[in-house]
Amino acid sequence: QVQLVESGGGLVQPGGSLRLSCAASETIRRLVTVGWYRQAPGKQRELVARILTGGSTNYADSVKGRFTISRDNAKNTVYLQMNSLKPEDTAVYYCNADAIVTTGGLFPNVWGQGTQVTVSS
Repeated sequence: QVQLVESGGGLVQPGGSLRLSCAASETIRRLVTVGWYRQAPGKQRELVARILTGGSTNYADSVKGRFTISRDNAKNTVYLQMNSLKPEDTAVYYCNADAIVTTGGLFPNVWGQGTQVTVSS
């Protein structure tokens, strides 16, 4: 099964930090473009950060300077380091990727199940 599994969410105080991980299942040979999205209650899902195969990154204006996306290709894992967290960062965070599977085919637009991030005092 082609899967992405997020982890690392939780409850943190304003100003705190969390690191989210997005790990690919064994059926995935390589992750291509990977994005972190978030969805707060009553709001649309939005792109937070994206990393391309070559390492280029882009960020939503609301998180620039606070969040960092990175990837470990050897582990087939992408991370989102979140610093200086604010209550408005509270949301379910999802990982999304185009994946090359072990049989050689491309699985586009694979989503993880999401991980809850709550920023509150």
